[in-house]
Amino acid sequence: MIILLLFTALIVFLGYELYWKRRNLPPGPMPLPLIGNMMALYKEMPGYECFRRWTREYGDVYTCWLGAKPCVMITSYDRLKETFLRDGDTYKDKFPNPFNEKIRGGLYGIVETNGHFWSTHRRFALSSLRDLGFGKDLMQQKILIEVEEIFKKCDNQIEEEQDVPKVLNNAVANVINQVVFGYRFDESKEEEFRKLTDLMEYQEKKATTFKIQMEAFAPKIGRWLPGESLEKMIEKWKDCFYTFFNTQIENHRQKIDFDTEESEDYAEAYLKEQKKQEAQGDFELFSNNQLSNTCLDLWLAGLSTTNVTLTWIIAYIMNIQGVQEKMQEELDKVVGSDRLVTTADKNDLPYMNAVINESQRCANILPINLLHATTKDTVINGYPIKKGTAVIAQLSTVLLDEKTFPDPYTFNPDRFIDENGKLKKVEELIPFSIGKRQCLGEGLARMELFLFISNLFNRYKVSPSSEGPPSIDKSDKIGVFPRKFKAVLTKRH
Repeated sequence: MIILLLFTALIVFLGYELYWKRRNLPPGPMPLPLIGNMMALYKEMPGYECFRRWTREYGDVYTCWLGAKPCVMITSYDRLKETFLRDGDTYKDKFPNPFNEKIRGGLYGIVETNGHFWSTHRRFALSSLRDLGFGKDLMQQKILIEVEEIFKKCDNQIEEEQDVPKVLNNAVANVINQVVFGYRFDESKEEEFRKLTDLMEYQEKKATTFKIQMEAFAPKIGRWLPGESLEKMIEKWKDCFYTFFNTQIENHRQKIDFDTEESEDYAEAYLKEQKKQEAQGDFELFSNNQLSNTCLDLWLAGLSTTNVTLTWIIAYIMNIQGVQEKMQEELDKVVGSDRLVTTADKNDLPYMNAVINESQRCANILPINLLHATTKDTVINGYPIKKGTAVIAQLSTVLLDEKTFPDPYTFNPDRFIDENGKLKKVEELIPFSIGKRQCLGEGLARMELFLFISNLFNRYKVSPSSEGPPSIDKSDKIGVFPRKFKAVLTKRH
């Protein structure tokens, strides 16, 4: 009798897992009980080929299970426009992530929040960043100061093997920290910056382990696996990052002049708005927790994604024969000296822009994009989708679409150059995502990529170290992380 009951329970369990819970969702790969399709993704890191194969098999709308969560994947550009642009309000929410809630101490920041709270703070951030010079000459000047600092550091080790990614990482951190907190990590702040970068390297190593991935998406199984726990990783984050942010915020609170309208950085602008809101009796909308978590969003997005992309651009240039020479031939015609390249030169450097575009496409640093959530019941490709369902704009599949980008794994900047030698606009190039959750700092990131890369290669010939060019293989991790390498720089002028 017991065996019969156990057998019946097993049949019911499998029937629910393999059929019943999937019956009203778009078809997709068969999920394993509790862990979904996580094993398939982990076997084919970083996951591009899984998504491409499933798109060929099920079409551009299908269901992928991340642990016990069903995620409706949107994998073609036309379908992305139809979903996230033409019906953007339906998909503007963020799917809740307990992992991030634990880190943040609740639903705070911009990335993890929804509704009126999210829209208010996104608008405020965009407005504040514009006032601080985003997209303007003021921001360019801040970036060019860092270009000059890169030159000083690299010139000290000219024609020797040096850690170029480390120098660039410091420069990118200086830009975003000036935006958020108004100062650079100079020599007096070196130890402070080292602690933050050490933590980011620690997170990079731990976040991609099978245990952490399973704890994040399939906690019922993940918590029993051996290795350092998600809880311990979160505690280290809290101790370091929030101590840093809260210290800077309190320093600002003590020093700023609340009677002036203009602000020197984002933290100052926020604290002034907070005081206005509190004077009107609202102590929740612009809270201290919200400020520290918005700083986290801006700081990590402004440092991590830009730094990753920069190192991959250099890695591709160093690996693909003839690219550096062609870039520098164009630079010599347009710039012709060791003067700083500025955004005024951008339209005259189509091949430089093409290299950056192709690097972003090939680097493809978001194997799985942000999990959106439907704000109401809706229909996708004929399938009824309930409110609160996770929907993903699968950018990686678009960037590897053979119809738009033939031979997609081949690095070929010429695909962005038209028959007249001009830069060709390709709508499907969407590394900063699409829709109402599109990257907040896209303008800054684009400016940084252009100014750092064009100036680096205008001043130096970049050659591999004795270890050879950096690897461009991504198959060892579930995510895409910065390239670590040394290079030999030789002055060109």
